[in-house]
Amino acid sequence: MAGLAIVVGVVAGIGGILFLYASDWVFHHMMAGLAGYAPSGPRGEKHLFANHDVGPVIAWAIVLIPGLGGLVSGFICNRFAPEAKGHGTDAAIDAYHRRGGLIRSRVPFIKGLATAITLGTGGSGGREGPIAQIGAGFGSFLATKLKLGQRQRRILLAAGMGAGVGAVFRAPLAGALFASEILYREAEFESEVLLPSFMSSAVAYCVLCGWFGEFGTLFLIEKAPVFDHLSELGVYTVMGLLLVPVIWFYIKTFYGLEHLFERLPWPKPLVAAFGGLLTGGTALAAWKLSGDPDSLSVLSAGYGVIQRGLDGIVNGWEGVRILLIVALLKIFTTSFTISSGGSGGVFGPSMVIGGGVGGAIGLAAKQLGYVSDPTSFIIVGMCGFFAGAARTPISTIIMVSEMTGSYKLLLPAMWVCTITFALASPWTLYRKQVLTRAHSPAHKGEFMVPLLQNMFVRDVLEDRNFPTVTIGTPLRDVLMLVASTHADYFPVLDDDGRLAGIFSAHDVRSFTYDDTLNELAVAADLMTTNIISVSPDDDLHVALQRFNLKNIDELPVVANDDKNKLVGMMRRRALSRAYHQRLQELREEAE
Repeated sequence: MAGLAIVVGVVAGIGGILFLYASDWVFHHMMAGLAGYAPSGPRGEKHLFANHDVGPVIAWAIVLIPGLGGLVSGFICNRFAPEAKGHGTDAAIDAYHRRGGLIRSRVPFIKGLATAITLGTGGSGGREGPIAQIGAGFGSFLATKLKLGQRQRRILLAAGMGAGVGAVFRAPLAGALFASEILYREAEFESEVLLPSFMSSAVAYCVLCGWFGEFGTLFLIEKAPVFDHLSELGVYTVMGLLLVPVIWFYIKTFYGLEHLFERLPWPKPLVAAFGGLLTGGTALAAWKLSGDPDSLSVLSAGYGVIQRGLDGIVNGWEGVRILLIVALLKIFTTSFTISSGGSGGVFGPSMVIGGGVGGAIGLAAKQLGYVSDPTSFIIVGMCGFFAGAARTPISTIIMVSEMTGSYKLLLPAMWVCTITFALASPWTLYRKQVLTRAHSPAHKGEFMVPLLQNMFVRDVLEDRNFPTVTIGTPLRDVLMLVASTHADYFPVLDDDGRLAGIFSAHDVRSFTYDDTLNELAVAADLMTTNIISVSPDDDLHVALQRFNLKNIDELPVVANDDKNKLVGMMRRRALSRAYHQRLQELREEAE
């Protein structure tokens, strides 16, 4: 598995390189070439195509080009792979839990192409969705071709997902943790995918960064911010509390607009084109109303305004206004782009939204004299927002630290992430997540064994009367006993009262109308001496295995020290009832 994870990492890294070239090429020719919009991005990322001689921004092109991109990407997805639309990561999560790790081989290619067109034409979205699906899709493909089991395919799928995220965000450790943590809504890791994800993410990072010759961070900060004033923790607390309603608004807007777009009676590509037009119109309105070109960061990835905030270029009360405009309208442009049927990730926009809100709070607090360095609030805001929205506090802390190259804000990041994770628990960006491993269809039945092993036959043995017969009981009397009781199983005792055998009502049914045997046959002729039994000290998992040996519904219970001393009869329904009762108790304790 380690070797296969390395192969998956190589392919994910190559896929990331191709995707970045494709999306930047489309952006260079469409948004920069036709619309005159060439924003600065994160300084840790190389510009693959030089946007020289870019003319003034053309208003109509800002509106129409995202609409054209939505039309083309919507057509590609709906024609070749409908599951490739949207933000992608949910599809990989669903494949892990419910499809045995199976992803159609064409999906990564369609997802990569559609997202490159979406982002390259100004649609608002992130890059982690397609890169994650490229890696996850190849992991699934490789496991399928090698005829591996579902467990191995799920592991390679998750390893590929982590490799893609770790490479494209220059965050290999966080990418590996992300693949393990994103699967669940509670703070839980999928332990079986951790080590393969470490391997694949490290290799993908080296492939992508080695190709570009850059092993630095995504965002560059001249002087890493630090946490050295305890009084600022109060401002961080306020920021964490304010991020929660923004998380709620983002998720409700995203899925609310998705529901509205689905109800439109138009062809799906036209719906995606309409979403693109709304995206461009929103960006144009933000630019015209604010008069600041930074407001156009609501288009495409939008990382430029975050880098400018970290550089201190966006500052003062004007900076507060611009960051809040970008954060608020990024919610709408992302929802317009992706919820309408376009293709893109939601991690990138979450970074911009969280960073914008956090930066605005930091700048306002600086203006009021409460903090000295507002850039730290941009970083912690990014961290806290996605941790609450995606239910991934651990990997998000590590990812933002790796993206910015600063681990000196771990304490406020932990504080804010805990606040947002706890208070935003009713909502999640990824609806295919399950609560915990115990709720995952991929792990169905795994948790039953430990639970049953802590319960014993003596705990569920019912105090009830049950019929027995002696070894010499005539068939005529046996038939009368079977007809007069509701029992299905009849232990046979010898003359000393010790268990000699057992028969079922089914065993005697064939003799019901054969009067010639009534006086000749006895219970000894009906019974089996190959008795399947349990003892009071046997755990319920052992009992379940015994029930399943011959699909029996009732078992004799014999003394621990004497296998021929009958002490009771145990019904399968008693085991099932005890299991479900204990499971309900554990759920109530968890709540």
